[in-house]
Amino acid sequence: MKNLLCLLVVCFIYTAASSQNSLTGTITSKNKNEAVMATVYIPQLEKGTVTDFDGNYTLNTIPNGNYNVIFSSLGYASVSKKINFSNNQTVTENLQMEESAVEMEEVIVSTPFHKLQSNNVMKVERVSTADLNSSGAVTLADGIKNIAGVDLITTGTGIGKPVIRGLSSNRVLTYAQGVRLENQQFGDEHGLGINESGVESVEVIKGPASLLYGSDALGGVLYLNPEKFAISGETHSDLSSTYFSNTLGTSTNFGVKTSGEKLKFLARGSYSSFSDYKAGTAYRITNSRFNEKDLKAGVQYLDTKFKSTLRYNYNRSNIGIAEEIGEQTHSKDLEIPFQEIDNHILSFENTLFFNKSSLDVKAGYLFNDRREFEDDPSLAALRLKLSTFNYDVKYNLPELGKLETIVGLQGMFQNNKNEGEEILIPNANTTDIGLLATSHYHLEKIDLQAGIRFDSRKIESEAARNPLDADFIPALNKTFTSFTAALGAKMDLFENVSARVNFASGFRAPNLAELTSNGVHEGTNRYEKGNAELTNEQNFQTDVSLEYRNEHVEFFANGFYNAVNDYIFISPTDEMIEDTPVYDYLQNNASLYGGEFGFHLHPHPLDWLHLESSFETVVGKLSNDDYLPLIPANSLRNTFRVELQDGKTRKFSAAFVTLENTFNQKNVSTFETRTGGYSLLSAGIESSFQLQKVLFKLSINGTNLTDKEYISHLSRFKPDGILNIGRSINVGLKVAL
Repeated sequence: MKNLLCLLVVCFIYTAASSQNSLTGTITSKNKNEAVMATVYIPQLEKGTVTDFDGNYTLNTIPNGNYNVIFSSLGYASVSKKINFSNNQTVTENLQMEESAVEMEEVIVSTPFHKLQSNNVMKVERVSTADLNSSGAVTLADGIKNIAGVDLITTGTGIGKPVIRGLSSNRVLTYAQGVRLENQQFGDEHGLGINESGVESVEVIKGPASLLYGSDALGGVLYLNPEKFAISGETHSDLSSTYFSNTLGTSTNFGVKTSGEKLKFLARGSYSSFSDYKAGTAYRITNSRFNEKDLKAGVQYLDTKFKSTLRYNYNRSNIGIAEEIGEQTHSKDLEIPFQEIDNHILSFENTLFFNKSSLDVKAGYLFNDRREFEDDPSLAALRLKLSTFNYDVKYNLPELGKLETIVGLQGMFQNNKNEGEEILIPNANTTDIGLLATSHYHLEKIDLQAGIRFDSRKIESEAARNPLDADFIPALNKTFTSFTAALGAKMDLFENVSARVNFASGFRAPNLAELTSNGVHEGTNRYEKGNAELTNEQNFQTDVSLEYRNEHVEFFANGFYNAVNDYIFISPTDEMIEDTPVYDYLQNNASLYGGEFGFHLHPHPLDWLHLESSFETVVGKLSNDDYLPLIPANSLRNTFRVELQDGKTRKFSAAFVTLENTFNQKNVSTFETRTGGYSLLSAGIESSFQLQKVLFKLSINGTNLTDKEYISHLSRFKPDGILNIGRSINVGLKVAL
């Protein structure tokens, strides 16, 4: 014990005596030579500050190393500078920023080198949660469908699964708090289980990301960035509430955060409750009601030698399962059948800083407890407990000139356990391990990035039910391996014109449902038979994007071709069991292709005016020319938006009108129904006012303002002819200190 105390004292003295680098300077406008109110941020350290009224700034307690420092301000072009810190040094960086009508760039976190989007080899879509809420989104999943190339498979308003360029479920991986989210995402009625409160922004990688994230990132990644800690020396709190007229729903959340020079803390809690949604003027969808409780907390410690961040999220979702149009009521009390889902996420992220390199170590523990009540509200007919431990270790090698390299080790240990009367999938253990290496090379006019990875996934399941019964599920012991690689380039072709070309491979090991199912899948009216002989899905995708931007307008065109070998799909047979049609899991090669195209008009000097338009299309086919199921219909989205800011009392005001046209979807699989096109109109206005130290933000928006009666092609209610949600007027108020 005495030796341990001595060691702790030595470590404390060493830490206190270690170098304390600083960054200081002044930021001014290049055209007017006036002070600029700007943010100075170091992504790798999650450390930043803002300039004072004279444009001066200071950042202390910076570890030795070579870091990207981001300078950003609304109305100015963001600047990224690589700055080296060493030996108790004070670096002075005076900067002149150029005015720009382009919206302020943010750092992309989901890709490995934490670059601004303009410097990133891989095109990543990023949107703030505040913008999603302003558009009238009921849930986080509901908001992300506004991102070009992203759609949503829905079960009413309470359950949504992201679709990226036609791929969904286990082909799209979700990350929260820096760790992969595992919550039985293979199921049709399994949503994200993440509340938007405490989520600062959403990033979407559209295409194979297996190089960075392993199995299940074959179609893309949904990366949820958690709320940032407060700037050192500041304390903030806020309370907000939103009312949704269609569901008579309310969503309220409260947060507080405070930061010292080294220690930071935040906490946020929220509660949402909704009644059955109304479909146009027709009827309410019985038992589509749901409610949600969410708690998030985090603590961070930053010193000159290491950074540690501990975060925890608890989410309880109670979701009604709508089966038919029944009693018309405004009640928010759930009826049978319903789901009760607990989701726990504990993440621990550490970075050790060396003189010219760093080591990132992340660990996460997730526990998902899913209960489904069918006849007795006190006894779960189906109960699945999923425990997951995952880890991610990456070493950032010392830079060699313009070359940055990362090597890493990732893995997962997972246990699935049944405790209900019904068995959907058997008890099982899954073990993952992956090795990766990726490099980024920066030249004046071109950035190159390449990488390679090896993965192994082992699935061991127990036998389920009586061996003499027809629905017996035998034990399984299989291992799936894969090599993946990626190569990309971002090029400045001409002035204001840039291009990106990316080639990437991905893979997905079949999930437990596909391998072992043998029974009726409730809610789908199918008897599903798994196939233990299924192999990896392997894909190769080519992405090409072109961008043009000047002070008046931006144009973009993104195209992709995705070839998927051994695509797993479910297919009807001629067999019937218990008066239920039998479906088998099969494999065949498939291809998906399409893209997103659009422009953004922001005429200078009318920088407050914005006109945005985007078109997205995707086609998915098997090698026999049959269409794939659950492919989003083509859509065209037009938004007119105005933004006003920089008043003494009124800090910011904005208004928008959006018309979204969704076209007929006639390209359907053999057991899908076609859907007709429709147009949805939405609009909103918001304004922020500063009174003393209190900021008030008032917003009002409306979705489906014409009360259009329609059925989305990706709605699970489509086979029953149940309509999507009608008009909703939403009013929100936020108070921040």
